[in-house]
Amino acid sequence: MQGKMLWFNEQKEHGFILTDEGERLYVHRDGFSPGEVPVGRCAHLVVQFEVVEENGQRVAAGVSAISKDPSPRARRRGASRAAS
Repeated sequence: MQGKMLWFNEQKEHGFILTDEGERLYVHRDGFSPGEVPVGRCAHLVVQFEVVEENGQRVAAGVSAISKDPSPRARRRGASRAAS
């Protein structure tokens, strides 16, 4: 499943993900894959994850960021001309 991070609080060690289907899921620090815990601002970070049930609630597990290819840069048209 995929979605986007809404926020993650490093001190409280939890946050929320908005799934592509519009469901808001809780995620604890332990729900991230090794080395994937967000540091700093992470809103809108695209992630993939599994949904599991813990204590009767649906939560995210195995969360990892999806690296998107950077958008292509615009190309300059024509050569720059030196002033005469």
